Amino acid sequence: MAEIRNAAESMDEALALLKAGEIVAIPTETVYGLAGDATNGAAVAKIFEAKGRPRFNPLIAHVATMAMAEEIAEFDQLSRKLAEKFWPGPLTLVLPLKPGGAIHPLVTAGLDTIALRMPRGFGARLIERLGRPLAAPSANSSGRISPTTAAAVADDLCDRIRLVVDGGATSVGLESTIVKVEDGKLRLLRPGGIAAGELEAAAGAALLRGAKNGVEAPGMLASHYAPGALVRINAEDVAAGEALLAFGPERARNAEGAVAVLNLSETGDLREAASNLFSHLQALDRSGAKMIAVEPIPYEGLGEAINDRLSRAAAPRDSGASYK
Repeated sequence: MAEIRNAAESMDEALALLKAGEIVAIPTETVYGLAGDATNGAAVAKIFEAKGRPRFNPLIAHVATMAMAEEIAEFDQLSRKLAEKFWPGPLTLVLPLKPGGAIHPLVTAGLDTIALRMPRGFGARLIERLGRPLAAPSANSSGRISPTTAAAVADDLCDRIRLVVDGGATSVGLESTIVKVEDGKLRLLRPGGIAAGELEAAAGAALLRGAKNGVEAPGMLASHYAPGALVRINAEDVAAGEALLAFGPERARNAEGAVAVLNLSETGDLREAASNLFSHLQALDRSGAKMIAVEPIPYEGLGEAINDRLSRAAAPRDSGASYK
């Protein structure tokens, strides 16, 4: 059962839970967020599990400082200008992911971009104390209304999280605006807490709207992580030249002949499997195999999201993923 505690009294408890790999509902100026350490795959998997998400969509990573943001992402001149103007605040920038960063691939859904925001208030102080970015989608069950009070969070997620930090009603009450710079032009991916006119004034140019080349806003269907290798799901055997993405203690036939083998979870733990999903796909993609065979994974719990993402990896690659 979730405990609701006043923000003035709950910093240390929230910090301890996050350091232990747990998730915490926190107030931000937009809506309440379900926060977990963005560098900890198991913590990020708990976010999806608590929200009951059937898909692994990219999450927004929240930072406390520009220095923290620059450790994660590459900033072009216009994105930096917008960050200086609107951060901290309800603006999310989609930026190229810096190679070798600490963000877990479950946060980015295996993509080479990262959605970053710098919040105000309790969230910013918490991130600064933690010293690591937080993944924090809205603190509600998937498909339900985003919460703007601690009571709304507790009513929805009471038996799935341990702590709700009560910072009062959120001041903006609307999710962040999401933008991305493409070829020097600013594209609006999701309207939100900063009006388009304010962004256009800061950018000195009109906003482009709508998706381009699979770039997305929430509400659109998520695409797969698309490795260079083809993906074959529910594989009961391994063909010559294939790599194997395994699950659990039992192996597919001819597994010993695979180019490379990685196991999502030797014990069949779906949370561990979710945490390993994108990094293992990426590693097998680098093995040189033309095809990645994937052993069957149960559809229960997080298995539904794992199977959804794998199905998209095996499908035609022509749609985008949505940030949440």
